[in-house]
Amino acid sequence: MSHNIYVISDLHLGHENMAKKRGFSSSEEHDNYIIQEWNKVVNKNDTVWILGDITMETTKYYHLLNQLKGIKNVVLGNHDEPQHVPELMKYVNKVCGCVKLKGCILTHIPIHPHEIDRFKYNIYGHLHDEIINHDKYINVCCEQVNYRPVLLNDLIN
Repeated sequence: MSHNIYVISDLHLGHENMAKKRGFSSSEEHDNYIIQEWNKVVNKNDTVWILGDITMETTKYYHLLNQLKGIKNVVLGNHDEPQHVPELMKYVNKVCGCVKLKGCILTHIPIHPHEIDRFKYNIYGHLHDEIINHDKYINVCCEQVNYRPVLLNDLIN
């Protein structure tokens, strides 16, 4: 059975202001759209790395992660509170600060340019609409990937 690895960042589930900024009428519409788009591409045996900012400093919307297919791993973001990790672990497989995978580094906040040559790519989130003008940085914020996880192999090949 084939097993794919996907990446996405900055879900911001339940975040009313982010939903409006992204053009949705409510956080509920926003969250439902992310769930719908995610489940169009991810299968139950696939792995998805969520590169931070699952919510906006709350555990209230973690239950929505159960509606997303696949094995979910998280690189913590600046809006993911350390004290919330035990609750988050009820919904995801793994939580870490960054991860090296296939010669790349997966982070929430982009790594320093002095570090970039150590990796094939830095796949990151955090910046939303801002793109780093360098071919080794890949922004996978929801806005950049049409609100659906993207195949890691498609990004790096």
